[in-house]
Amino acid sequence: MVTEKWIRDLFAAYEPYDEEKVLSLHADDYVYEDVARGVVIRGKTEFAALMREFFSAFPDYKGELTSFFVSGDRACVEYVMKGTHTGDLHGLPATGKRISLPIAEIWELRDEKIVKASSYYDAATMLRQLGMLPPAPQG
Repeated sequence: MVTEKWIRDLFAAYEPYDEEKVLSLHADDYVYEDVARGVVIRGKTEFAALMREFFSAFPDYKGELTSFFVSGDRACVEYVMKGTHTGDLHGLPATGKRISLPIAEIWELRDEKIVKASSYYDAATMLRQLGMLPPAPQG
């Protein structure tokens, strides 16, 4: 059963990134859906490559877990991703800027592993913080 401790242990495995531990908590047929980018990653090999790229781009990553719930074979987590963009990410060259980005993920669970994650965040906010979009209009 996925518990608060399980979720906190998973988040702890990202700081610093422990690939073996992180992958052990995901199913072999894991699917990661990055809704903002319209990208779907399938399997642990693709996910590991994505995570290596991400941690190369944000080596000082911190994930601040703000809320979560688990209900049966589903979980929802909210967290704030913080880090400095010091490497290329998905074709975006390093900017040296810090970001603080709220993210919500819906997880499908099986046998205490994540089978699927759908990740929701505001890509425009991220791009503004990286200096790649103008500031949001003030109302």
